[in-house]
Amino acid sequence: MSLWERLRAWWNGSDPTSERREFALDSHLLNTLDALSRQTGISEEALANDLLATGLQALSRRDELWQCWQMLTPREQQVVALACLGLTNRQIASRMGISPDTVKTHLRAATAKFGVHTKAELNLLLSEWDFSAWV
Repeated sequence: MSLWERLRAWWNGSDPTSERREFALDSHLLNTLDALSRQTGISEEALANDLLATGLQALSRRDELWQCWQMLTPREQQVVALACLGLTNRQIASRMGISPDTVKTHLRAATAKFGVHTKAELNLLLSEWDFSAWV
């Protein structure tokens, strides 16, 4: 069982060996958690649970996006990277030596694999990724 699967099982309470567990936080995290707890009026335990759930969800989403990326062909990856850098279809076509229609075909395939419908949605989905190496 992978670490991610064990964490998910533990979080969902489905781990039969799980009991209430406690984790030690370094002083900086503890101070930050305490300050956030006072600011929000949420208990430290509830806040820590929310933050952990949010972090685990973000890790899961990042892993899903990476799996989608790996399903792309190298040409689709190149088109997506250039599109996310803000190049138009015509600019991408010129840079890659292909037709704008071929760029559209690669984008349609990529958006389908990522489960979105437009280049703008794809760009938003991957907005935190660094595509600067593709320039």
